[in-house]
Amino acid sequence: MDSMANTLQKKTAELERMAEVLVIGEQLRLRLHEGKVIKDRRHHLRTYPNCFVAKELIDWLMEHREASDRETAIRIMQKLLDHSIIHHVCDEHKDFKDMKLFYRFRKDDGTFPLDNEAKVFMRGQRIFEKLMNTENTLVQMREEEGVAFERTLVASEFIDWLLQEGEAASREEAELLGRRLLEHGIIQHVTNKNHFADGELLYQFRMNFRRRRRLMELLTDRCRAISENQDSPFCLRKQNSDRRNTSFLSVSPSKEMKVLCSPPVLCNPKSVLKRQVSPEELQTPGGPYIKRTFTIVGDAVGWGFVVRGNKPCHIQAVDPSGPAAAAGMKVCQFVVSVNGLNVLSLDYRTVSNLILTGPRTVVMEVMEEVVP
Repeated sequence: MDSMANTLQKKTAELERMAEVLVIGEQLRLRLHEGKVIKDRRHHLRTYPNCFVAKELIDWLMEHREASDRETAIRIMQKLLDHSIIHHVCDEHKDFKDMKLFYRFRKDDGTFPLDNEAKVFMRGQRIFEKLMNTENTLVQMREEEGVAFERTLVASEFIDWLLQEGEAASREEAELLGRRLLEHGIIQHVTNKNHFADGELLYQFRMNFRRRRRLMELLTDRCRAISENQDSPFCLRKQNSDRRNTSFLSVSPSKEMKVLCSPPVLCNPKSVLKRQVSPEELQTPGGPYIKRTFTIVGDAVGWGFVVRGNKPCHIQAVDPSGPAAAAGMKVCQFVVSVNGLNVLSLDYRTVSNLILTGPRTVVMEVMEEVVP
């Protein structure tokens, strides 16, 4: 059974990795079209439509701080070439070269290899954009098992919408599509307890196709497991320890899979606190602590921080490039509440699980020591 779970985990990681490459490639393609880097070009009396010059593109990547040097820019574009996102216009070069050679995105000339996995992701992206661009009540805050979740879909209503939009010909076909979207990491059950099924269960888009990716993400290992005693500043989806249902990713507070979209920022496994404080001390009127509230919108990676400690928990590490840092979170802050629930008497495992099983947008209250 462990072997089956490991195989599923590896397959899911591969599918999610492929999805990220597709999204990164498409975002770059649209930016290059917008910047007129992609255009019709002539060479030896022949016109090559919708192409770019490799040397000029490398200049563009460096100017836009997508690569620190030309060698890195070549590696980025080679990744896209290896995944059949781009190709040389005459298919004469298998390597991306810093020369005045013409390359083209396969999506611009209709040669992109649409295997079954790529079709699922492209269909998922189309459905996501349709939902986000259309005024409807499908995506909204709802409750399941007494917990409120933001930006949710009711499975039966989602199936109704798929039929209305012509995305499926029958409820059975729509349900199968929902299951494939879940298995490919595009949507998920709000508490990760159920596969997709026609009914009243709630689901969310796990993948945010609109998140602006950095091209450097192509050069990092997104699915590197780190043992639990190594603290990584990323709160992520985790692999379910219940082996009875191995058809989808779930959440387990005990077995963390840390996904790294940038070089790992590992914090000291020892507490960053100089001393532990009690909940009563934090809440004493006139004490040396002030309350701060952060609204953190998780991206495809997570929220970008690590919680540790016990009654109360504290922020042990913050990824400087993550959503939490952008919201103003810092190490050594004490966690007071998560999405309105007081957590001063809880340990870090329980608090982490609350965050992981809740909505993508997390509202956290923390207490921060006032430095004289």
